Amino acid sequence: MNIKFSKMHALGNDFVITNNIQQKLILNSNIIKQLSNRHTGIGFDQLLIAEISNVANIDFNYRIFNADGTEVEQCGNGARCFALYLKKKCLTLKNNIFVKTKNRVLKIKFLDNNIICVNMGIPLFLPKDIPYITNKTQENYKIKFHNKYVYFNIVSIGNPHCVIQVPSINNYPVKLIGSFIEDHHVFPKKINVNFMEIVNNTNIKLRVYERGVGETYSCGSGACASVAVGIKKKLLSHNVQVDLMGGYVKVIWDHVTSNLFLLGTACHIYDGNINI
Repeated sequence: MNIKFSKMHALGNDFVITNNIQQKLILNSNIIKQLSNRHTGIGFDQLLIAEISNVANIDFNYRIFNADGTEVEQCGNGARCFALYLKKKCLTLKNNIFVKTKNRVLKIKFLDNNIICVNMGIPLFLPKDIPYITNKTQENYKIKFHNKYVYFNIVSIGNPHCVIQVPSINNYPVKLIGSFIEDHHVFPKKINVNFMEIVNNTNIKLRVYERGVGETYSCGSGACASVAVGIKKKLLSHNVQVDLMGGYVKVIWDHVTSNLFLLGTACHIYDGNINI
């Protein structure tokens, strides 16, 4: 099987994007893991696949696979790259695109200066939305780690996130605690773990340990999740710059019952094909 693809990134969060529109793909988790290997394959955090939509007013289906081969529900950085791919491959001429993930419909809009805005929908905070196994809904939760408690909040941006506020992301054991919480039994579908340092009410620093990937240079849905938690706790303003290892994005959320918006860039690296 020969696969035509584009390699793209958003702030260092890298993707292979291909489609089931101009070619016929038969992929499984083993093939995806082979492709994601940075030494023997192409290498990527996520594989994104464009498919034709049969639903009125939806332009494309947007499928997302992590590097470990699991299909997931959401990827904010990927959505921007996905839209840029559709444009570059002349699969659409629209500046406003509607795409369907496993559980949401995203509106993606092209703005000036290579900025792409993604309407990420309404953040959800109930344990059942994650899912998170607990006896009751609380403002804050905790997990015991090495005889100490790690306190966190939970939110779904279409995919599940745990947000931990830390004094400094540079001096925090992100990989150690991230891997522990990602696979914890209270998260039956695993969890993305976000480590948020609040600089001021309009700026945070963030590191993200992604479910099925590990720590990445950036995570768009993680940025959205962390800002949503900060706004809900009245620690952040409604327009926040999120500084990640690969650069920054803007997250805008006006009210707890309204849609949340992610703004940032996307970059095309190269096109290629690979035989599997």
